[in-house]
Amino acid sequence: MIYLLVVSLIWAFSFGLIKGQLTGLDANFVAAARLVISLAVFLPFLRLRNVPGRLRLRLILTGAVQYGLMYIAYTYAFQYLQAYEVALFTIFTPLYVTLINDAYQNRFHPISLAATVLAIAGTTVVKEGNLLRPELLTGFLVVQVSNLAFAFGQVDYKETLKKYPELIDTRIFGLLYLGGALAAGLPAVFTTPWQTMALTGSQLLTLIYLGAIASGVCFFMWNVGARKVHTGTLAVFNDLKIPLAVAVSLIFFGEKASLPHLLIGGLIVLAALLMNEWGAKRAAARSQAVESVA
Repeated sequence: MIYLLVVSLIWAFSFGLIKGQLTGLDANFVAAARLVISLAVFLPFLRLRNVPGRLRLRLILTGAVQYGLMYIAYTYAFQYLQAYEVALFTIFTPLYVTLINDAYQNRFHPISLAATVLAIAGTTVVKEGNLLRPELLTGFLVVQVSNLAFAFGQVDYKETLKKYPELIDTRIFGLLYLGGALAAGLPAVFTTPWQTMALTGSQLLTLIYLGAIASGVCFFMWNVGARKVHTGTLAVFNDLKIPLAVAVSLIFFGEKASLPHLLIGGLIVLAALLMNEWGAKRAAARSQAVESVA
């Protein structure tokens, strides 16, 4: 659990850094650069001798979705949203974690779907009923693509490696970053204005920090932590970074928001998360009861 807590604190500052330093750069380039740096960090630890070929491909594909697709959509969203808005809209990730985990277990719980609807209502309150404004709606939907990709990767990594308890995370994690770098790098080749692009010193330092620390070390710690906790706990930590990121964006990066709407909407969203968590625990208790009877 300590892994997830540390990562949440670090990630809280990433939203403001991206908005303040990298918004003018091509989203595919930013995503690819972060993931190439992350790959470089973990490449020396990669050991594939005892990793089946099919598992290697599975991890590369998982990384392409969890990191490549996620980062492209995530970075693109900053063109439409403030940093705190991007952070707020990631509130749906734990709901998606629960729904995707249910799909893996061949089950469905309407409570999770109801919690998602309630979370949308809370988000609408925060944005003072303007969620359907074209620019805001576009940013919201792009963030949801990012959320779904990240949620899928977390669950898929955890479920896939249940069959391989002997594998050490550090020795295979580079495959995830390889998949992510390929997924973001291929479109970046065509969309990045290479001839006219010039990085400032602060942009370069931001990319190195985000790639090596926020993406490289932190995503590794996150997925390792995800393997060690219950899915419900994982869902809660997915949202811990959100109030932290909103607070950091408003206090340290000087963004503006309607505090009454933020507090009221935040309470509604919190109720949605509590509903989702209660539903997940209730489902787990029922499952254990059935197994004990059997």
